[in-house]
Amino acid sequence: MSAGWTWFVIALVALNIAGCVWLLWWTARRRPGDPAPTDTSHVWDDDLTEYNKPLPRWWINLFYITIVFSIAYIAWYGGLGSIDGMGKWSSAQEHAAEKSKQDARLKETFAPFDGQPISVLASNDRALSLGRSIFNNTCATCHGSAAQGAIGYPDLTDDIWHWGGEPDQVLQTVLDGREGVMPEWGKVLRGMGGENAVDYVANYVLALGDAKAMENNYLAAQGKKLYDGVCVACHSADGTGNPAMGAPDLTDDYWMYGDSKESIVQTIEKGRHGVMPAHRELLGETRARLVAAYVWSLSNPAKPGAASTAATAGR
Repeated sequence: MSAGWTWFVIALVALNIAGCVWLLWWTARRRPGDPAPTDTSHVWDDDLTEYNKPLPRWWINLFYITIVFSIAYIAWYGGLGSIDGMGKWSSAQEHAAEKSKQDARLKETFAPFDGQPISVLASNDRALSLGRSIFNNTCATCHGSAAQGAIGYPDLTDDIWHWGGEPDQVLQTVLDGREGVMPEWGKVLRGMGGENAVDYVANYVLALGDAKAMENNYLAAQGKKLYDGVCVACHSADGTGNPAMGAPDLTDDYWMYGDSKESIVQTIEKGRHGVMPAHRELLGETRARLVAAYVWSLSNPAKPGAASTAATAGR
């Protein structure tokens, strides 16, 4: 907090305390000119009379004690901007102490799973339970609580992995993140094949993997020429993609940004930029392993009898 704000807080606190003291002093006594009880004519039940009578002295003294207590509280715990209290207490220190205590508990909980292979963790019910909790707290915002993703966020329950689906590849994705970039090809393609070039390529991409869709398809045939000149570098000649680059397989039926022709045209025309954030610093190695094991298990369920084998392997 800046010095200016500190002085503003000091002035505000002092003004409030002084105002409370003045209000108590002003209302603690009768003043000249106040009407006597017999002058108000406001009498009920013979002896209940309305007039200006100060609070009992003991009550007023309690208010004064409260003010003294508030001054002592501010002096000990702080509360005047950036000026520390005499007790050197701070919410940051309180948070750090509590965080340290909870971190120790978490470390004890996760210690049995340190360094274990993903395939072993994926066969351990306790590990999967912890991994699911971490996923729900960290990953469900993008991938959904059921891990089935959404437009622009991959489905983690199928067997399609743009960056590779091996256990170590999934772990690397969680730890270090991924950044998939599909460049804008609209201008380049139109320069090569005219105004309809993007539409040609979209038709060819939609027909990939379907021999019947390729038959007598003039638009797809025109698109293939352009695809072979531009897209093969990432998606390969047969359209099956390249996991090392995160380039998706265009021959399957999964489309992360939608399978409509309009969506594919937009992808080719404007490009896409997908980012999976790195979670190494946020989660640490062991928690990243647990959540990676959970994610990997969604498309690689443990086989009967694997749990006991995995438990033995993890010893």
